[in-house]
Amino acid sequence: MHVVGSMHERKALMADRADAFLGLPGGFGTWDEFCEVFTWSQLGILRKACALLNVEGYYDPFLNLADRACEDGFVLRQHREMLLADSDPVRLLDRVCEYDPPRFDKWMGSGQR
Repeated sequence: MHVVGSMHERKALMADRADAFLGLPGGFGTWDEFCEVFTWSQLGILRKACALLNVEGYYDPFLNLADRACEDGFVLRQHREMLLADSDPVRLLDRVCEYDPPRFDKWMGSGQR
């Protein structure tokens, strides 16, 4: 067990010690932590798999929002593809283990939103 003084310390310790990140159905804290590490991966700060276990379609609205953001030009397709999700835990863990993080020159090029 690790006792920390703040949420920021908790997230930093989690990011440092984890091999990958798996979001289970949860609330605001889960969403906050998952979105932060996924954004760090998108920016190239982390190079670890980020996955959602989509139990009974729990994350369908979030995944649809990610697709919509991609369609509307707010999220690059290559970044959307980094978001792993599956309803089957074994299949999802296999995908996490096989994850090879993409390499980008920079997260956004000139002329992109």
